[in-house]
Amino acid sequence: MSERKQRFPVAVGEALRGYLARSGLGKRLGQAQVIPEWPDLVGPQIAAVASPESVSPDGTLFVRVVTSAWMNELQLMTPEIMARINAGRGPGRIKTIRWLLQR
Repeated sequence: MSERKQRFPVAVGEALRGYLARSGLGKRLGQAQVIPEWPDLVGPQIAAVASPESVSPDGTLFVRVVTSAWMNELQLMTPEIMARINAGRGPGRIKTIRWLLQR
C-alpha cells in the first residue's frame, strides 16, 4: 500500500495563493489588477482622459484615449506611467502600453 501525505488544515488564502502560483493565474491576476488601480496609478487628470481596456497575456496594456492630442502626450509619458504601474510589484507586470483612440 502506498504511503499518503498527511494533510493539515490550510487557510483559504494560503491555499488560493498556492493554486494561483501553480496554475500560472497569479501573473494574470496581477496584470488585470492594473485596470481597477488605474486612477490611483496615473492620477485624476490622466484617468479622466484615458481608460484601460484590457491586458493581454504577454503584458500589453490597451488604453483608450479621448483625443489624439492626449494620445500623443501619453505616448511621451509612457516610461513614467510604466514605472508607476510596475513600481513595487516585481518586474514585468506590464511590459508595454498600446494607446488607442477612443471610438
